[in-house]
Amino acid sequence: MAATVEVSVEVPATGEVGRPVQPGPATVAVVLSRTDLDGLLPTGADAVVSTATLTVEVAQNDQSVQAQWADLGAPGTPLPADGAVRLLHSGEVPSVTVGTPGDVRFTAGELTVGLRSAAAPGQESDAASATLTCEPEEGQDGRLATVLVPGGPDAEPSGTPGTAEHGGSGEKSGEGIVVEQEDTPAEGADPCPVGPATGEMDWSEAPQAPPGDPTRETDVPTGGTFGCAYAVGIANVRKLNGAMIINDPARTPALISVMAIKHTSNRAASAKGGAYTRLDSLGNLKLPDAESTFLTFGFQPVSAKVAFENGPMTISTGNIGSGAQRIAFSTAYFKQSLRLYDVKVNGTPLDVGGNCRTVAPYKVVLNGGAKYVNVYSGGLLEGEVDIPPFAGCGTGGEDLDALFTASISGPGNLISMNQGTTCIPSSPNNLCPPTMPKMPGTDS
Repeated sequence: MAATVEVSVEVPATGEVGRPVQPGPATVAVVLSRTDLDGLLPTGADAVVSTATLTVEVAQNDQSVQAQWADLGAPGTPLPADGAVRLLHSGEVPSVTVGTPGDVRFTAGELTVGLRSAAAPGQESDAASATLTCEPEEGQDGRLATVLVPGGPDAEPSGTPGTAEHGGSGEKSGEGIVVEQEDTPAEGADPCPVGPATGEMDWSEAPQAPPGDPTRETDVPTGGTFGCAYAVGIANVRKLNGAMIINDPARTPALISVMAIKHTSNRAASAKGGAYTRLDSLGNLKLPDAESTFLTFGFQPVSAKVAFENGPMTISTGNIGSGAQRIAFSTAYFKQSLRLYDVKVNGTPLDVGGNCRTVAPYKVVLNGGAKYVNVYSGGLLEGEVDIPPFAGCGTGGEDLDALFTASISGPGNLISMNQGTTCIPSSPNNLCPPTMPKMPGTDS
């Protein structure tokens, strides 16, 4: 069966990094022969109701994702005795947010059309009678439109914005493409079994724009894009000359809950002070408890379990400057407290009570530079923390605060975390389910 498909959609001529590009509304016209429909609809049907879902490839530089322009509806269409039937579908389509300059190209792919006979007035509609799947003919060009997203010297126009011309292949900058839509993952599978990240963002540790014109600060209207990711790593305790595994992938690792690209900060290259782009995401990470054994003071084996209490995490990626002076940055930062329990000295339990913890939360600042691509692709983040003194350790009048402060507290404690890809459930083809990254320092 052959069908003629016409797709029409308006897109803005240009877009901005970190801000949604909203195409649409879209119309999809499907022209079928009356004869073909006779074999698909109940006998005697004199009108048809249909819905269409078009898969659209959204590509920028050498990255691409599949967007679903779903549930485009066509009203009851009368069926002629013979000849062609034109089903005209229309509806809103999802927006697209990109994190780097460059042409954004929209290309039509597979089309699915659900058909059912229209009910007569006062009657209930029939159930769906048939589903058609259409694909472009071999060699057919399905390009719909191109939107230019400027923002740096690498964003040279490669086509006319808002037309169906080719965009340039470009160099991958890795800032990611997010399609904001309400799709759900496959039935029975929840790739992100965590709630959306909540809490206040903190931009104090992100590299700031050089002096000059003010930056444009924008809270993304959608509040960010919900996703989740795995992050695993190692935390060293310098005084003990040892380390513990964080979020052990061999056990039951926890997921980071992410609201990706929740806030943006931008300044054009032509402005005083030069180009600056920062994309801020919010994360929550409830880590499972860790367990490790150290040689305290170099000779006494001590094992303990460690509970982590983490505050909201701000993840900032971006770049400063342009051309050869362009510098990429990535950083993640949050407040953390430690609590010790189930302590054993040379195998003998040491009752430290239920509130043996650092006296105050301390800030964890992890930097990735070029090793951390963006919140979608992940990467390696590292930093050093200063562990505060301990308090509340001991029971029955025994004060063990000084023991743990002397053996653990102090500066120079390395944390190395590797984040895997972030799954975005609203775009099932965008890196779902989340991948488990390698442990830092390993090749497998």
